[in-house]
Amino acid sequence: KVGASSTPHAEILEQVKDTLAAEGYDLQIVIYDDYVLPNQSLADGSLDANYFQHVPYLESFAKDRKLNLSVLCSVHIEPMAVYSKTIKDLKSVPDGAKVAIPNDPTNGGRALQVLSDAGLFSLNPGVGINGTPADVINNTHNLKIVEMEAAVLPRALDDVTLAVINSNYALGVGLNPAKDSLFIESADSPYANVVVIRTGDNREALSKLAQVMHSQVVRDYILKQYEGAVYPTF
Repeated sequence: KVGASSTPHAEILEQVKDTLAAEGYDLQIVIYDDYVLPNQSLADGSLDANYFQHVPYLESFAKDRKLNLSVLCSVHIEPMAVYSKTIKDLKSVPDGAKVAIPNDPTNGGRALQVLSDAGLFSLNPGVGINGTPADVINNTHNLKIVEMEAAVLPRALDDVTLAVINSNYALGVGLNPAKDSLFIESADSPYANVVVIRTGDNREALSKLAQVMHSQVVRDYILKQYEGAVYPTF
């Protein structure tokens, strides 16, 4: 049993089901729509692995919750991007505009870095991806940072001028960061999405899972299916 976000993680996992079945393994994919339960379910043994998160989030979550979770393999990167329903480019951002970002510390800091890279404001020196709204400086447009759960950000586009959205949630509502965003995260992002297991779980089935997730089938599927919105790390 592998817990996964529906897009693109579960879709990618579907590509290896037949290969695993041919070798005697029944891959069961359990869909989650949040960023908390998949790690809790893995830690308590309800899942054998999960595939929904990037490394900084895993490290932060495991440390805060005192969970023994480890990376099995890295699979892909989903660039975070800035979207809007009301403006066509970032030069048109009105003063006092509301800007929605994820409310978890890891993705929130990442989103603020993206907005800083886009030139909308600066961050206090040295905070990097660990920045919070309190670290925003040179905010010449007096932008209002609104924090909310990552999963609801696509729906928030009706109520805010800009939203910084993780690609799995953007893809889930038909938004392609490579085509539909106003600004996209740099291609050298450190936020690789990974398959995660309980630390020390050395079962052969998991080794086989890691092997097939790095197959040419998976690489070709990611490149073709997501047209640059998701790209493989292998």
